[in-house]
Amino acid sequence: MSEFYEGLAEILEVEPSKLTSDLALDEGVWDSLAIVSTIALIDEVYDRTVSADALSECRTVGEIEKLVGSDS
Repeated sequence: MSEFYEGLAEILEVEPSKLTSDLALDEGVWDSLAIVSTIALIDEVYDRTVSADALSECRTVGEIEKLVGSDS
């Protein structure tokens, strides 16, 4: 998970130590470029594809974790 958190911290432009499941995505840079970058990060780290629509509905880091862990 640390590789994912490090990458996500870079995408959101926040300190890695600030990333928790409760962190609201709007506390960082959560725009269309961040969403595309996060899709690429998820693919790289977890070898899994998520849709931009599903990812854009996430409001916290924890919701992204749930999305990556889901089978839908």
